[in-house]
Amino acid sequence: MRLAILSDIHSNLEALEAALKIVEGKSPDAILCLGDIVGYGANPNECIELVRQNCDIVLLGNHDAALLDQSITYYFTPLARTAILWTLSQITEENIEFLRTLKMTATLDRFFLVHSSPTQPETWQYIIDEEDAKPHFSSFREEICFVGHSHIPGIYSLDGKESVVHHGKRYIINVGSIGQPRDRNPHMSFGFFDSENWTYELIRAPYPISTAANKILRANLPSVLAYRLFEGS
Repeated sequence: MRLAILSDIHSNLEALEAALKIVEGKSPDAILCLGDIVGYGANPNECIELVRQNCDIVLLGNHDAALLDQSITYYFTPLARTAILWTLSQITEENIEFLRTLKMTATLDRFFLVHSSPTQPETWQYIIDEEDAKPHFSSFREEICFVGHSHIPGIYSLDGKESVVHHGKRYIINVGSIGQPRDRNPHMSFGFFDSENWTYELIRAPYPISTAANKILRANLPSVLAYRLFEGS
């Protein structure tokens, strides 16, 4: 099975379109979205609609959940909260209803899927490094758990951070972010897993950042949300 795993699109249509073009060329058996379709960027409806059309499994992220329950924004940064309030003014009822159907976790073959972490997904815990990852291995039984949420890609086993995956070991793999990378690399990030060959590829690729950033500015969203795209921060 060949899987494309996307996460943290954050209303960045240009990044999502670029990612889907690459995905199409790799002919996956399934496209998975780990959540946070919305937030920060200027095209929430268009991104939700593309995800609905293209993804076989879609999970709920914390920014998606905040559109359904605004009390969640109490835990957000001021920038994130402002973006969600703006998104609420833009989102269609049809897309809100779609978000209501999403679950926080899913399983597929030997893989566990979650937006944040396999331990109490509703608390939105971050997995940024190997120390963050270790406590969560007891919370899933599958061979690999795919996550997003932190916007920082990485492969983690109980032995620490890894560069490749090996059969017989269990992993938590953070696929990074399509729409707002935060590892000082502005290229959008997603994962591609081939279970027949048991290989994982982290895909990084450029997209029209200026277009996405200018849309944010024209929407009168906080300017830092536009400028950070160029920095991958």
